[in-house]
Parts: sequence; C-alpha cells; structure tokens
Amino acid sequence: MILVTGATGLVGTHLLIKLLEEKHQVRALYRTISKKEYAKSVFIQCCKSEDQDTFETIEWIQGDLTDIPTLTTAFEGITHVYHCAAMISFNPSHYKMLRKTNIQGTANIVNLSLIHNVQKLCYVSSIATISENNSQKPINETSEWNPEISDSVYAITKYGAEMEVWRGTQEGLDTVIVNPGIIIGRGFYNSGSGYLFKKINRGMKYYTTGTTGYVAVDDVVKIMCRLMNSEIKNQRYILVSENLSFKSAFTMIAKALNKSTPKKKISPFLMKVAYYIQRFSHLFFRTKRTIFKSSIKSAFSNSFYENDKIKKELTYSFTPVEKAIETTASFFQKEN
Repeated sequence: MILVTGATGLVGTHLLIKLLEEKHQVRALYRTISKKEYAKSVFIQCCKSEDQDTFETIEWIQGDLTDIPTLTTAFEGITHVYHCAAMISFNPSHYKMLRKTNIQGTANIVNLSLIHNVQKLCYVSSIATISENNSQKPINETSEWNPEISDSVYAITKYGAEMEVWRGTQEGLDTVIVNPGIIIGRGFYNSGSGYLFKKINRGMKYYTTGTTGYVAVDDVVKIMCRLMNSEIKNQRYILVSENLSFKSAFTMIAKALNKSTPKKKISPFLMKVAYYIQRFSHLFFRTKRTIFKSSIKSAFSNSFYENDKIKKELTYSFTPVEKAIETTASFFQKEN
C-alpha cells in the first residue's frame, strides 16, 4: 500500500493518476472536501477514459501533517510514502505556519515511516532549497545551502524539511528527494504556475529579467515513480527540463492562450516602489500583500540549473517546456 500526502495538489493529483495506471493500491491524505472534489475533477479530465473510475478505489483519509492520531492510522500497512504536501507562501508573517507544516509535518512523516518500517520515502522539495552560487556556474545537486543568500521563508522551511528527511536516512530510512523547478501542469490555476495562466489570460503587460528552471508535472511524477521502483536511495535530484527567462516563459504561455505577449520590462526600482506601496496599504487598510523582498529578488535573479544527474542515472528525456505549456493552456481554456 502506498501513502500519498498532498494528494489534492498539482503533483499529488497527477501522481495519483500515474500510480493507479500502474495498478497500485493507494491511500491519500486530504484536508478539505472541496480540495478532494477539485482533485477528482482534474483527475477525470487528465487520465485515460478507461481509468476514470479508478479514483473511487483510492482510500482517502482526512487530516493534516500535524494530526498525529490521523497520520498514525494512515500509516497502517503502508510500504512506500510519497510526501508531496507542503505550505507555499513567501509572506514572512506566515513563517510559524510554514515551519509547522513543512518542517514539523515532515518530521512527523519521517518518524512514522521509521516506526512502521516503510521501505522507501520520496520527498518533493524544491529548487528553492538549492542556493545560487557566486561563480556563475550552473547549479547542481552539490550546490550547498547558503543561509545568507536564501532568505525566502518558504525556502528556509523547505530546507528544514529536507534536513528532517536526511535525518531519517541516518536512522535507517531509505529516501529519495526531488527538487523540481517551476512545475507546469494541468489544473490548479489559483496557485503556483497555474496562476500565471490565469493572470496572463486576463492580460499581463509586464515582465522581469530573471531566469529559472521549469519542468512538466508529468516528468516529475514519472521520475518519482521510477526512483521509488529503483535501487537508488539517499540521493537528491534536480528536476528541470529547461532554464528560461521569465519573458520567454510568459511569452510561451501568452501565445498558447492566444493572448498578447508581455512587452514592458519592469525594473527592480519599480518593483520596490510597489512593495512599499503594498506594505503601507496592508499596515493601514489590511489589504492583501503579494510582493515581498524575497519575491523581488527571485524576479530578477538569473539561476541556471543542471539536470545531468537524473538524465544520466535514469536515462531520462524531459518534455519540452513549450509542449507542457501548450497542453496546460488547452486544458485551461476548456475549464474556463
């Protein structure tokens, strides 16, 4: 029996499709009925027609990563765990909640995996935990965390979660960690990369000059499954298909949606002005903040990631990002 946490998110839902295609018995953790129902709608849209009914074979358990009694029940009879659940926020005021979910929650998953003699754990981390280097060389799995460079509260807590997973390996738990770039995939258009499709569909004129790594969700879940079914253990892998500038990625999405491409370059100065305006508005009128110091830094950072390790060890060929964007845009247009 396989346990999937974060089963109602982008990676989790597409992972369910893959696992059920392979005829596995799956137990899935979810937090709310609404999230489960939306995941079901994405599942039905994305899987093969003959596999649509398999969603009902999933054993669902409602709870979160800090609910020890529920987690203990969820782990009964489990042999493999895919830990996809996480809280995503770049708001410094959410730091305590991020620590509770990402670090404490992952510690709970590791501890229960050890107690129940789980054969293998796959943890979904992020390229956010792999610090930029100062040598201008591409970033790879040997790049070390630099707390002086990585100041995002999300990155800090995801790195803390990785430390819990590595602690598990020292206590006898076989694990693999994947560090995906920005994940492109069908469904979930209110957060993550999916929100970009919604925003660009409404019309987005501006772009920033940063560069980062992108990967298709199908590649992420295929690699996760292959790693779990292999003899590989206690290793981490960067999952990036291509490094693209934000302008290039936004342009691909706009063209796939038949919308105008962003043509105006925004400067760091204007982003900082917007940051202070938002901060002032939030302090006095309690409006929602969307721009933070760490997100400004990311918007103008040029990070290039290597994928040689996973390509070599699994002999894997990634899906072109443009193809993933076109597929995602097609589903977005049907849903909207």
